[in-house]
Amino acid sequence: MPQYFIYRDYVRIYDTDAQGIVHYAGYYRFFTNAMERFMEQEIRIAYPLVNENLWFVIVESHAEYKKPAKIGDELSVYLSYEVVSEKAIKFKFLLRRDEDEIAQGHLVQVAINPKEWKSIPIPPEVLSRFKGFLQF
Repeated sequence: MPQYFIYRDYVRIYDTDAQGIVHYAGYYRFFTNAMERFMEQEIRIAYPLVNENLWFVIVESHAEYKKPAKIGDELSVYLSYEVVSEKAIKFKFLLRRDEDEIAQGHLVQVAINPKEWKSIPIPPEVLSRFKGFLQF
């Protein structure tokens, strides 16, 4: 049955500002950590440096903040994805603290050849592993 990939983490002091509230850049840590864990556990590749001919780089990011998160909060990051081209994948994120929606956003990553620093098609054996997860 399709499902969301869920990554759980706690807000740490380095995520926050002087008031103990997650700084806007801190939310990207949660997004990136969820994406990294998904790629390693579900897609089964070393991420983001897959091999000497394939790296993934983030080319776009976006976040919307709904409610503040504070030091010690346990957050659940719901991840889904959309294959937007043969070279790019858009990861979508929803951050929750219990039932409260804290933030949502997305990251777009592109496959590149690091020797030329140019985009390349994602290998079919990697793309074929992107299945079975719901999209929101």
